Amino acid sequence: MSDDRLIVALDVPNALEGLQMAETLGEAVSFYKIGLGMLTGGGLALANELKQEHGKRVFLDMKLFDIGATVEAAVRGLAQYDLDFLTVHGDPHVVRAAREGAAGSNLKILAVTILTSLDRADLDASLIREGAVPDLVAERAERAFQAGADGVIASPHEAAMIRALPQSAGRLIVTPGVRPAGADLGDQKRVATPAASIAAGADHIVVGRPIHRASDPLAAAKAIVAELAAARA
Repeated sequence: MSDDRLIVALDVPNALEGLQMAETLGEAVSFYKIGLGMLTGGGLALANELKQEHGKRVFLDMKLFDIGATVEAAVRGLAQYDLDFLTVHGDPHVVRAAREGAAGSNLKILAVTILTSLDRADLDASLIREGAVPDLVAERAERAFQAGADGVIASPHEAAMIRALPQSAGRLIVTPGVRPAGADLGDQKRVATPAASIAAGADHIVVGRPIHRASDPLAAAKAIVAELAAARA
């Protein structure tokens, strides 16, 4: 039994390995994320195959950022693949352009607030204005909602704060940086367990390496599904 609150990130080198992982996970997983790293390895072809031939839901994690006209054109082109979620950076002009590009489709536009691999020191190095990371995330989320985002990407640490925003009603919160208890944190700095992420207000969690690098990926995925089921109960 799958649970589409779990999105498995296929952060593998190419479409062939991604398809093999999806086949390994079988009916235990119904929702997959394909990111920028696989774009040149057949990522769009894999997204289409998973959606059209295997009946999976697909989240295309491109984190688009450009001038409005370019973002709108890119999203219009991607919308033809009948995918479920697409990420863009949460700057209001980007979100508005993406919404225009997605018009007439079922594609949900998710705005990136602040990457879960970044902390305050990283923001300082990038000349991002002062302020606590959770406060900046909540402010970016609020502005993205106002610009028309269907949801936001945010770490589990900020999910509750975003869910408390009046503008979040009916909007999605998707949390990367999710690690089962005892898992290696990798390059993530703002993390939580699957159950804690959902309890904080997330609609979906994204898990990659703890599944596809596990000695038994299917067992790892089933364990997370079971944890989500227990949390719901």
